[in-house]
Amino acid sequence: MLGEILQWAWPADATLSRWLRAHRELGSRDRAEVAEAVFDVLRNLRRYRQFGESGVGPASRRLAVLGLAATLGRAELEPGLAPAEADWLDHVANIDPGSLPRAVRESLPDWLDERLGGLEDADALIEALNQQAPLDIRVNPMKADRDEVLAAMQNGPESRYLPQASAYSPWGIRLQGRPAVNRWPLFESGGIEVQDEGSQLLALLVAPRRGEMVIDFCAGAGGKTLLLGALMRSTGRLYAFDVSAARLTRAKPRFARSGLSNVVPVVIDGENDTRVKRLAGKAQRVLVDAPCSGIGTLRRNPDLKWRQHPDALAELCTLQSRILSSAARCVAPGGRLVYATCSLLPEENEAQAEIFLASHPDFERVDAAALLTARCDGLILAGPYVQLRPDVHGTDGFFAAVFERRKTPARAAEEEAEAVVKAAAALDAGEASAVGEEAGEEVEKVQVPEAGQPPAGKD
Repeated sequence: MLGEILQWAWPADATLSRWLRAHRELGSRDRAEVAEAVFDVLRNLRRYRQFGESGVGPASRRLAVLGLAATLGRAELEPGLAPAEADWLDHVANIDPGSLPRAVRESLPDWLDERLGGLEDADALIEALNQQAPLDIRVNPMKADRDEVLAAMQNGPESRYLPQASAYSPWGIRLQGRPAVNRWPLFESGGIEVQDEGSQLLALLVAPRRGEMVIDFCAGAGGKTLLLGALMRSTGRLYAFDVSAARLTRAKPRFARSGLSNVVPVVIDGENDTRVKRLAGKAQRVLVDAPCSGIGTLRRNPDLKWRQHPDALAELCTLQSRILSSAARCVAPGGRLVYATCSLLPEENEAQAEIFLASHPDFERVDAAALLTARCDGLILAGPYVQLRPDVHGTDGFFAAVFERRKTPARAAEEEAEAVVKAAAALDAGEASAVGEEAGEEVEKVQVPEAGQPPAGKD
């Protein structure tokens, strides 16, 4: 397994899944042990390789021995170890990790250690990124109530995974271990989905309303789309854009399970697709969960730190800027644009937000941190941007910025006129009521229609 993954041809989870399908003779326990050991090696690859230099035998075997010793325990390996391997493991066990440079101890490439090292409380952040993450699930607000689902889990067979309410998300439940959630009846019926708590919180920033037009510009596998659609109560229109037909195809069963009928999956040919241009100025909410380095998800995807490269990061930043500018064209005057990444690197986050503001004077920044903390008890963020961290918030690393498109003079005047009409209607109704009361008569209050709407009873 390690031999295939360390070629870095495909993401580790995809390679592991393919390998396990090809080895159906393995039982469920064997599969779980292989997967856990593989990800332990990926998480600690640089340190294990350094330890392996003093060992004997094939390099991949040395890595496998270290991974299995860490996850299964040394005693489980004894029957299969050669005497030289046993002596080598004893030697490794006596090495003090604190004596190693941070990049080796926490297994980071030098460039990433340098980038993360410049952030606040870098040591705590890096250590947290190298830990195994818990499993977060989210209830579907269209089909289930979080408190009811949580109570059922805490009193059912799922209790062995220690289910607890998420600290901040009103829909989240956190589980320990690696349960096969995709086999649970509640998952199969669309009542729950797997989604990190940090990802769930982004929906609170988008804050879609019923009947609106909303665009998830980089929908991917559809996790955020599902929550946005549920918050819209399956009304309005929710476009799920992505350049990958395969990703959207994989998302369709999730859409079907969810019970949503307002999702419109659209495969686009890049950020300048003609279908994007047709929606210019029409959407009240646009979410851009941009392609990024994924550094904030290292707890779940430790292979990313070995598969990413600084040169590729520069290309990603260019792509992010183009996508954000394209998505901005779809935002209606007065509408909201949310830019998000699962990264911790400033060049993908704050820098992109500042570049966008400098080149788009028709947008203004909204304090995203204030928006989110107002909805989440106990959440502390500095602002004006949202930066979630595993060491501080217990979530993956997520960044978000919120922008609002300034209203055009014509639209502002139109809204002002509508407000005047409503105020006059309310005043007239109040005066009529007062006159009726003075005359001792019952006065029927006539419903004044909204501006631009026909009077009641007329087609």
